[in-house]
Amino acid sequence: MPTVFSAAETATLDNAAWHALSGPHERFAEGDDLVRRYPSDVAPFVAVRSWDDPRVWDSLIDLVGHGAEIGLTGDVPEFPAGWEELWRGEGVQLVETDALRPVPDPEAIVLGVADVPEMLALVERNQPGPFLPRTHELGRYIGIRREGRLVAMAGERLHPAGWTEISAVSTDDAYRRQGLASRLVLDAAFHIQQRGDRALMHAAATNVGAIAIYERLGFLLRTRTTFVGVRVP
Repeated sequence: MPTVFSAAETATLDNAAWHALSGPHERFAEGDDLVRRYPSDVAPFVAVRSWDDPRVWDSLIDLVGHGAEIGLTGDVPEFPAGWEELWRGEGVQLVETDALRPVPDPEAIVLGVADVPEMLALVERNQPGPFLPRTHELGRYIGIRREGRLVAMAGERLHPAGWTEISAVSTDDAYRRQGLASRLVLDAAFHIQQRGDRALMHAAATNVGAIAIYERLGFLLRTRTTFVGVRVP
């Protein structure tokens, strides 16, 4: 059996967005000591420090404005009067184990602002999760080109202290089943570990194919998560 991290080592992952926005990604943070979010062109995540403080609802309104539609993660309590649930989805969080064998990929190239149009187009075709015009600023994004065209990509998104999320894993339809996505995940994990961090991933619970691939690479399902879309009064 692969060695896994203890509950103490993974505690920050229960609220990964908050610990990113109050830690390594604090430079992106908008909000206060109760509620924070990324700029709207960087990432859609809104993070709450703790639902135990009833003031968070007013802080959310101050941050996003009346009538806004936002996504929340975790054990969101019953909404106060006037708040409306719009949708609900299930996801999974996976973390690396010692079975993961990261390796740099010779074809992987670092992507930047000039590549954003192609990155957005590839994500649009694959729908791996949110990716916006400035998401690439959150970490190292890499891709593989064939005949000059971007055909696969992956990168770093949430960054709670000690951990880095691998996200936006996408492959063009014409280049699937060639292992490109797996190669980029292993390259991303290699550079994450070189910094002294550990790798985590998120996926929709319904994306069983991707989850199975990540598990074969050496990731382990740590927990299931709930995503809730709400409309602010």
